Amino acid sequence: MIAVTFALPAESREFLRSLTNKARADRDGIRIIRGKIADRTTEVLHTGVGENVCRTRIGKFLQDQHFDYLISAGFAGALNDELRIGDLLLAENFSTANLSQTRPSTSGSPIHFGKLLTVPALIESGEERKKLALTSRAVAVDMETEFIARACAAQAIPLLSLRVISDTPKELFPAPPDVLFDIQRQQIPVRKLAMYLFVNPHHVPHLIQFGRRIARARKVLADALVNVVRDL
Repeated sequence: MIAVTFALPAESREFLRSLTNKARADRDGIRIIRGKIADRTTEVLHTGVGENVCRTRIGKFLQDQHFDYLISAGFAGALNDELRIGDLLLAENFSTANLSQTRPSTSGSPIHFGKLLTVPALIESGEERKKLALTSRAVAVDMETEFIARACAAQAIPLLSLRVISDTPKELFPAPPDVLFDIQRQQIPVRKLAMYLFVNPHHVPHLIQFGRRIARARKVLADALVNVVRDL
């Protein structure tokens, strides 16, 4: 059995369409989605964004369970301009599965191998990203994989960290991070976003473009994940 984690349903939507025999279940208060890719039973967990919720959910998810592999998937923000939106990153520093056997077919989307850094908050500034790249030698950031990796190590579960780039130093978020997502509530602050766009209507086209880029990146990730699950 293979586990696949995403932070949010917005990241998993396309992949879930590929599952057959889908069923939803509750495990110790967390929601699980189970289905099949080819003949491989696959369970999907949404860990939430950030350390606190991720550690709680991944701990409950893995308790008393046996998985052959766990794939930590989702979006990541690039720290340099070499990575582009829609590129895939296999994080060498977190992955314990055999990377030579997990080179997914991606319909032409580039696959990069490099260091992924888990950070406590979304990074809004392009300059801050470039500085972080120099100090950490990472090529991209997320907010969950470090905690997933610790949980997998404790259970001796081979981990594959596969992320798709959703934003870069040149193509940043279309609004401040706290306007796009409330980490405490684990949801988009709809009223706050609406007010921001009301005050800054010139940002509406940027938000629409960002949504289209995210949709393309989500499809790239889903296609890659399906191939990885089939090949593992």
